[in-house]
Amino acid sequence: MNYQEALAYINDKDKYGSRLGLDSVGRLLYHLGEPHKDMKYIHIGGTNGKGSISAYIAKCLETAGYRTGLYTSPYLERFTERIQINGVDIPEETLGRLTEEVKSAADRMVSEGMEHPTTFEIVTALGFLYFKEAGVDYIVLEVGLGGRFDSTNIIEKSLASVIATIDYDHMDVLGTTLAEIAYQKAGIIKKDGLVVAYPQRDESRQVIKRVSEEIGSDYVEVDPDDIEVKTENDKGSVFDLHYKGHSHKGIRISMLGDYQIYNASTAAVCLLELRERGLVKFTDEQLYEGLMGTKWKGRLEVLSREPIFLIDGAHNLQGIENLAKAVSLFKFKRLILGVGVLKDKDYTHMIEKLIPLASEVVVTEVSMPRKLKADLLAEEIRKYTDKVYVEPSIDKAVRKAIELAGPEDMVLFGGSLYLIGEVRTIAKTLLI
Repeated sequence: MNYQEALAYINDKDKYGSRLGLDSVGRLLYHLGEPHKDMKYIHIGGTNGKGSISAYIAKCLETAGYRTGLYTSPYLERFTERIQINGVDIPEETLGRLTEEVKSAADRMVSEGMEHPTTFEIVTALGFLYFKEAGVDYIVLEVGLGGRFDSTNIIEKSLASVIATIDYDHMDVLGTTLAEIAYQKAGIIKKDGLVVAYPQRDESRQVIKRVSEEIGSDYVEVDPDDIEVKTENDKGSVFDLHYKGHSHKGIRISMLGDYQIYNASTAAVCLLELRERGLVKFTDEQLYEGLMGTKWKGRLEVLSREPIFLIDGAHNLQGIENLAKAVSLFKFKRLILGVGVLKDKDYTHMIEKLIPLASEVVVTEVSMPRKLKADLLAEEIRKYTDKVYVEPSIDKAVRKAIELAGPEDMVLFGGSLYLIGEVRTIAKTLLI
């Protein structure tokens, strides 16, 4: 297969929907020679911040001289972003070749009477194949959905299970309470392992701690009292992290928002715990350099300054609350908000948080079947303001927002990770 043929094959399997459980991906990997075995994993789960924490850990390991694989989802602009080694996407020709192998294995499963693997199962298998073939030192593995029955949880052990912040999302699948959701997220915890948790709410904390204790894993939670913020602005943050009697002073990060301070601290605590256990080696200077050098597209990312053009992948209530808070880091006259959401999200409460910040709103649609129609979203938004423009085309929506903004204004697009990837591609060509 060439790259385009591989993408066509992968995307065609969206017709099989999603499937929670490990039997299918396990059989697929069996036919591929079980490439996921005998590798060193740092497994990242949670609701918000998984991608950022994964990026911090991967960059720090790379800075320390390790060949580091990074598996994340979804992608923003190019499919190959999902599978990286030391910040470099999987080559297109390699993706095509490995997809041919996965297709053969999937066809064998079907011939055995099993259901065809889903898109996520196929992509997860591709990641394992690539990392095994490349001989990486470590793999930072981000969960797709939930944790307990997510395809990535086919791994038998990990160096650490990292739990990002937990909030309400995918409630139709994971549960309707934080405790139920946390139980699914905690499913990635391995026996006699290490658990590192972002500061959690009590309901989530109790579940994660209980699961850790039941299977004999060490539980470590980042303590906000150990973090001292020195500066925070629209260029990044500086903070001190006090941990186990040692002060790591003047840590700098370029990713924006106070929650990124906690994401970076969670990554740092994970790495420090692994170093203490002799499972990884790095200097404090390499840790600092890695945290500062971490970039993650689409998370409070500034594409231009005149006007400010900001994109963010917040797509649930907690993410939107963090985004609304982060807007205060910037100085601007008027906020032009571009928004598009998926119909299965809690968009009524999301817009309740965002719309009061905006002077004008451009409503668009996410380019996928689960989109909420722009007219329906606009109807909700008009409960708060009548300065609403409806542009279902993302290209036209971006152009309209830029047209409305003066040099001292800010354009902000958000509401879905699936939206901002396309916005990013379009805006970069218009803002040069």
